[in-house]
Amino acid sequence: MSHAFYVTASYVSAFAVTLGLVLWVFIDHRGRRRELEQLEAAGIRRRSAPGGDAR
Repeated sequence: MSHAFYVTASYVSAFAVTLGLVLWVFIDHRGRRRELEQLEAAGIRRRSAPGGDAR
């Protein structure tokens, strides 16, 4: 067997891992945004949000 198989396999596996991480971050981002929207709908605001009362 030539080295081309191992090189191709390593590129494919690196691409698959990178794609998996990108998808994981994207899905997690959507979940965190949904949680923030639920908290804001319940009246809980972020400290950095404008218009809040300063203590």
